[in-house]
Amino acid sequence: MKFDMGGSAAVLGAAKAIGEIKPPGVEVHFIVAACENMISGTGMRPGDVITASNGKTIEVNNTDAEGRLTLADALVYACNQGVDKIVDLATLTGACVIALGTSMAGIYTPSDELAKEVIAASERSGEKLWRMPLEESYWEMMKSGVADMVNTGGRAGGSITAALFLKQFVSEKVQWMHIDMAGPVWNEKKKSGTGFGVATLVEWVQKNSSS
Repeated sequence: MKFDMGGSAAVLGAAKAIGEIKPPGVEVHFIVAACENMISGTGMRPGDVITASNGKTIEVNNTDAEGRLTLADALVYACNQGVDKIVDLATLTGACVIALGTSMAGIYTPSDELAKEVIAASERSGEKLWRMPLEESYWEMMKSGVADMVNTGGRAGGSITAALFLKQFVSEKVQWMHIDMAGPVWNEKKKSGTGFGVATLVEWVQKNSSS
């Protein structure tokens, strides 16, 4: 869990830093989709169909892909706050680590403008990001016979299909980016988190302020 909560840790770290800096002219919401993850008699099972807060139904075909289910509701909640832009961070897939290694995170967004902003912020912070494709044809792997979608699409393109899953819970009116940071969030030698993502978020928010 010290690894798996890396995305939430980055959000909380950014909240602390931005709260102290107080950049003028920008409103920032920090949302963490925290919940209990212990096994219990009420836990979800393979084959369950659950309904997200936006009404879309999800067939659970992999109970280990549970984080994206809570993140989906967090994205719906964020959109309902009337925000203009959303950046979510999560240690979402091992597939992204296989693709990019442990030194950089993969980013997914349909917005070229937001990609340019966040990549520029990462270059100022020294954190490495690489833009990945949101290949819509891969959505075929996410289709279900009993629900709107399944929660995982298999091994091939696993980081891409995970991002496509999250995209189903974001309003088209909102500029959105997903950062799959499973690689650089953890230092295996030190057995500790790296704090990856905090500096980029702080740089991005400061650049968007009126200062």
